[in-house]
Amino acid sequence: MAVTSYTHARAAYTAAQMRWLVTTFVALLVLTALQPWLSKLGIGRLPGDLRFTRNGREYVLPFTSTVVLSLLLMLIAQVL
Repeated sequence: MAVTSYTHARAAYTAAQMRWLVTTFVALLVLTALQPWLSKLGIGRLPGDLRFTRNGREYVLPFTSTVVLSLLLMLIAQVL
């Protein structure tokens, strides 16, 4: 009985990991697609956001923008 319970718990844990992985992947795809529009709003251009060009391609690492968006979404979730 204990082995079945452990196997079931392990399967549920793995399923939760896969959901987070898929959610993160989809969020990255959406944010990458929306990057030109978001940069017009100032997202990705805050102090603490890194931008660099290598081999003619621009890379953006929006550290500060991520924190600001996370706080905003957290506040919206608290209100709802």
